[in-house]
Order: sequence, then structure tokens, then C-alpha cells
Amino acid sequence: LSQARAGIISTVEVLKVMEAFVNEPNYTVWSDLSCNLGILSTLLSHTDFYEEIQVFVKDVFSPIGERLGWDPKPGEGHLDALLRGLVLGKLGKAGHKATLEEARRRFKDHVEGKHLLSADLRSPVYVTILKHGDSTTLDTMLKLHKQADMQEEKNRIERVLGAISQPELIQKVLTFALSEEVRPQDTVSVIGGVAGGSKQGRKAAWKFVRDNWEELYNRYQGGFLISRLIKV
Repeated sequence: LSQARAGIISTVEVLKVMEAFVNEPNYTVWSDLSCNLGILSTLLSHTDFYEEIQVFVKDVFSPIGERLGWDPKPGEGHLDALLRGLVLGKLGKAGHKATLEEARRRFKDHVEGKHLLSADLRSPVYVTILKHGDSTTLDTMLKLHKQADMQEEKNRIERVLGAISQPELIQKVLTFALSEEVRPQDTVSVIGGVAGGSKQGRKAAWKFVRDNWEELYNRYQGGFLISRLIKV
């Protein structure tokens, strides 16, 4: 990938190498592949190839997703649980049909209190249903945020809200970021999530930061959070 970024080889060569990892069992390797595909998706979101890279993601991640399934198997380690969350989140965001359907089913059971999602599955399920959700989905997520007893769950929700894709809902998330519902130190995570969620989100987050620069700067002064905000 470094060679492709430097313009020495074609990105097509990188994708061919990635295809060779379909039988890879290691979480660290998949995490690296996921990160690099995320960078490519971000770049390609400004081109006609965005839908094609999503198809590629589904093709590469489907086999490992099918092997892992949704539920832990006896004797699994911590890294297997991390890998399951990573893979399901990647497939869900890319619009993998079976993953999306199962995520919606499990989310419904979770909201209705029938069967609560395990901590490992919450982020991938939340991000999947938001990415392909509507105003009702967002309202449900904000309600879960309000009801959450633990700060860890609030933060988990805050980080994924930016996955929503409709422009008016993106604005709602950005307004929420500066509300009293979100701790000042967590506002950056919400805005960062919007910036990383979609092409529309990046533009909206950039405009939001400029429009609210005085308030944000006064809030964080010269601290590390303001530099983190600028970085995202």
C-alpha cells in the first residue's frame, strides 16, 4: 500500500494482494486490511468506483464472516471476539445483505429487551443499522444513549452516530455533539464519527467546525482535544 500511495505501483496490485488473505485467521492482519480498505474507500468516495470498492469489501470479508458467525464458539479467545466485531461491522457498513438483516433482527430484540446484545457486538450492530437507517433509527439510538447507565455505552453510541447518511440527520448528530447530553471531552468523538462516516458527513463536519469554531476553541483552548478535532 505504501508503494501504491507513492505512485510506484497501481492500487489494483494492492487489491490483488488483499484477495489472497481470504483464509487468514489472525485479527491483527484483518485489522490492518480493514484500516487500509477504509482509507481506499474514503478516497474512492469522491469517484465513480465507490460502489465497486464496497462490493470488493463484501467479497473479501464474507468468507471469514461466515466462518466466525454471530455467536462465540467454545474455546474462543479474546482476539476471536475482536475479529468477529471487526468483520461484522465491515460487512454491515458495506451493505452485505445477510449481515444487515441479522443486525436489524438482533437490534430489534435488543431495543425491546428480549435479548440484549453482547458488548462485543454492539458497535458493529449499531454502525450497521445506522449506516442503512432513517430518522426512526437515529431517534432510537439517541434514546438508548439517554437511557444508558454506563458511560462506556454512551461513548460507544457517540462514536457510531456519524454512520447515518441523510444530510438532515447528519446535522442532527452534529447539533447533538454540542448539546448538554454529550460530555465536553466526548464532543470530538461525535464530530469525528461524522467526519469519518461518509463523504456528506466530511463536508458537513468541516462546515460545522468552521461555523462553531469560536465555541469549540473556547471550550478546548490549546488542549490536545482541539488538535485531535483538527486531525479528524
